[in-house]
Amino acid sequence: MRQEESRMPRITTPSDGTADERLECWRDAVSQNLVPLEVLPREGPDFRASLHAAQVGQVQMSVITAEPHSIARTRQHIGSDAPDLFQLTLQLTGHGMLTQRDRQARVGPGELVIYDTRRPFTYDLDQSHTGLVLMFPRAMLQMTERELARVTATVVPCHDGLGQVVRPFLYGLARQMEHLESRGTPRLADNVVDLVGTLLAEHAGADHAAVDDGPGLLTQRILVHMEQRIADPRLSPEGIAAAHRISRRYLYKLLAEQGYTVSGWIREQRLARCRRDLADPALDHLPVGAIGGRWGFPDPAHFSHAFKAAYGMSPREARAARG
Repeated sequence: MRQEESRMPRITTPSDGTADERLECWRDAVSQNLVPLEVLPREGPDFRASLHAAQVGQVQMSVITAEPHSIARTRQHIGSDAPDLFQLTLQLTGHGMLTQRDRQARVGPGELVIYDTRRPFTYDLDQSHTGLVLMFPRAMLQMTERELARVTATVVPCHDGLGQVVRPFLYGLARQMEHLESRGTPRLADNVVDLVGTLLAEHAGADHAAVDDGPGLLTQRILVHMEQRIADPRLSPEGIAAAHRISRRYLYKLLAEQGYTVSGWIREQRLARCRRDLADPALDHLPVGAIGGRWGFPDPAHFSHAFKAAYGMSPREARAARG
């Protein structure tokens, strides 16, 4: 397809007419520029929306801004000749709830979700929002069916790992939407899907590896990892998850099953070691602040506050009380 033939419109709901008429206009715009679907109103006196789309190679890119509403693609919309297309939404602002088959994904700013247009889905948007929507042929992803099945209709965070590379790239596409058709090339389209596919494969493989390893064994490995690094003030959920090739969400789930939060476990272990050192006469030459610094509390005031909150006395009082 020649680039000049792929020019796509920028659509805004009309300023006049009733809310129902604007909603119908929006349904037609989305159905014609993405895939056929229904638009369902939510409570509110007004409805406004805009869609700015660009066709780059085989990838259609759209930035959508709208008031609260829901979309639904039903079996009636999906014919036997429906093209094998996937959509990916990066939530830029606001929240959305994607439902497909037996899965629900609550997607927030900086998170993305991928879904199959050949299967029914709903996307509920309960607040004003902006999202970047990519639509492309399934074959471009170069992922196995098993990998794709693991990530479809699941939240893919972009705040750590490879997501820290992918997210600003996609945000940049959204900002440059008006220039993409004139400057974009099929090569850019391939690169976009390759990068997204790498993130999705990493997400699928990480959670799958965690399952194969066994959640009990994996949890023990994580606890050992944290214990070995408990004195490092840089120890963080992001670093722990990356070290074990799992998502931060899955890390939180594993620790929650043991009755902990990640930050709570780290704080509890650090404070226990501080309390032990304060009770050791051989360490009396170390200032109280230095004891905290040994175990990941570089700020003496923060250390004192955390210690008192946990044990009902300050570190100085704990040291004095041993005698």
